[in-house]
Amino acid sequence: MNVSSAVWIVTLGILIAAFVLDFVVVDARPHVFGPKQAARWVVAYILAALAFAAFVWNYFGAEYGQQFLAGWITEYSLSVDNLFVFIVLMSSFAVPEMLKHRVLLIGVAIAIILRGALIVVGAAAISRFTATFYVFAVFLFYTAISVWRSHDEEPDPEGNGLIRLVEKYIPTSREYVDAKLTIQISGKRYITPLFVVILAVGTTDLLFALDSIPAVFGLTKEPYLVFAANAFALMGLRQLYFLLDGLLSKIIYLARGLAIILGFIAVKLFLEALAGTTDLHPPHITIAQSLMFIATTLGVTVITSLIAVRRSPELALQSEISHAVNESTEHLGEAIEHLGSEDSPK
Repeated sequence: MNVSSAVWIVTLGILIAAFVLDFVVVDARPHVFGPKQAARWVVAYILAALAFAAFVWNYFGAEYGQQFLAGWITEYSLSVDNLFVFIVLMSSFAVPEMLKHRVLLIGVAIAIILRGALIVVGAAAISRFTATFYVFAVFLFYTAISVWRSHDEEPDPEGNGLIRLVEKYIPTSREYVDAKLTIQISGKRYITPLFVVILAVGTTDLLFALDSIPAVFGLTKEPYLVFAANAFALMGLRQLYFLLDGLLSKIIYLARGLAIILGFIAVKLFLEALAGTTDLHPPHITIAQSLMFIATTLGVTVITSLIAVRRSPELALQSEISHAVNESTEHLGEAIEHLGSEDSPK
């Protein structure tokens, strides 16, 4: 797949334009982002991803079109786990409802930039060392087991180590001031909690990318498609946050489905590594087979979840989203209490 500089520039230009449009038009005046508005944008980004898949299919060939679709569906599904952590972060930083969309908008922009750097590193490793697939396969298999058992894990309400360093060494206010990232008090400049939580969302996402990017590389070795799959997944993820209560709380077997998909990709990577580093001729899993397996697994996951919840509604209270909501309630405003130095305004 030969992707010219012009195609890269146009793709990045459209991506940037989409964020600018979102910031200038949708988020020009911070407001509460309702489920109906969120649903429209989720549908819009899904259609945009399908249109991009059609472009790749026609311009580069059906094989690459299928690779993008498989990578995007996988990345979108895996990114749902990010939302559970975002719920806890939003609550622990006591983000006002009208600012949540802006937090996700800028946080996701940061996440895409950081993921782009990680994709460059991953692509370089794969091009130089075929054995990198062994590492990815083992890592994904371990991740699959972790995801299967992930129900009892508790998200860090304060974000990550970088956030703790920022809180420790940079003067920080404990009060939100409209949508300002910094404020000046008595001649001294402070960053606001809005700045900190945006940074938390953007950098915490990178931890999830360590799982999902190797998974997408297991479906396509093309950095352009890996980046596009990540970008479209994250862009659609923002609005999905506002549909959590009505949708994801019912998909109680999501973690199990994702674990199965990760395990499948781990096997695919291992077989490709064997073919590339030995004289063996292991079975080859085509991208069409991969796409069918991923779509079928997700479909079965959703259908069995909905049937189970319809029969026993109390199961929804045991879902990952319910667990995240409970954690967010327990940690409400907790991170705000740790913000700033001793001379920071309270």
